[in-house]
Amino acid sequence: MTSVTAAKDRRSAAAESERLFRIGLARAFGGAIIFSLPIFMTMEMWYLGFYMDRLRLALMLAAGVPLLVGLSHYVGFEDTFNWREDLIDAFVAYAVGFAAAGTVLLCFGVIGPDMTADEIVGKVSLQALAGAIGALLAQNQFGQSVNDAEPPGQRVKGYFAELFIMAVGATFLAFNVAPTEEMIVISFQMTVWHTLALVLLSLLMMHGFVYALRFQGQEEHRPEDAPGWSLFLRYTVAGYAVCLVMSLYVLWSFGRLDGMGVRSAVMAAMVLCFPASVGAAAARLIL
Repeated sequence: MTSVTAAKDRRSAAAESERLFRIGLARAFGGAIIFSLPIFMTMEMWYLGFYMDRLRLALMLAAGVPLLVGLSHYVGFEDTFNWREDLIDAFVAYAVGFAAAGTVLLCFGVIGPDMTADEIVGKVSLQALAGAIGALLAQNQFGQSVNDAEPPGQRVKGYFAELFIMAVGATFLAFNVAPTEEMIVISFQMTVWHTLALVLLSLLMMHGFVYALRFQGQEEHRPEDAPGWSLFLRYTVAGYAVCLVMSLYVLWSFGRLDGMGVRSAVMAAMVLCFPASVGAAAARLIL
């Protein structure tokens, strides 16, 4: 009788685990669409999927794997206990991102049977990364962890963990606006003084979002006994540097820096760094 009861318990636990995984997948699919809807409806993204350099596209997809693995570790759509499970979750999120992008683009008529396989794969692949990030963020925003004692978002602990989360937020928001022509137009019409003012505004917003302002539901991020200048250098300035690196990478991937001089490239990166810094600050608040 004991073995029969144990077998029933194992089957029941397996069934419950499968049910929770299906719920997580459904939530992930919804999150992929909600978080990626702006780029699904951005015309420049459609064109980029057609003519973007395939090596850069492949590199972007490959670089997304460690990003998704880390995000799964901190805020995945189900509890994970080792890096192998995080890697599996990352590829599941990618699969959901591809499925969401393909479904939405097909419904919009952006892809169709009259197109070549290269064009269809390019358009869907370009939008899959943002969808995968949205799939993983869905648990943190719309669901609850299986382990109520430690919700996924509360696993973000430590200095490098916070820098990583800022990198994710910066990448996600930069990814949404980098393809637009307005980013380059703004950079060309700005002077050096405009750029310096924008950098200062970005730093103030990043610092103010987390430490000065008190948003409802915000956790206390200030380390005990840390002076203000130390927090500014270690988190705000370091976070801005992360945003700048991610902005340069996204612009390079999309071919936005091709043919530009150093000054023009830096100006474009500074412009993109503004929304990226907002994304980084917001990520620290909501994750």
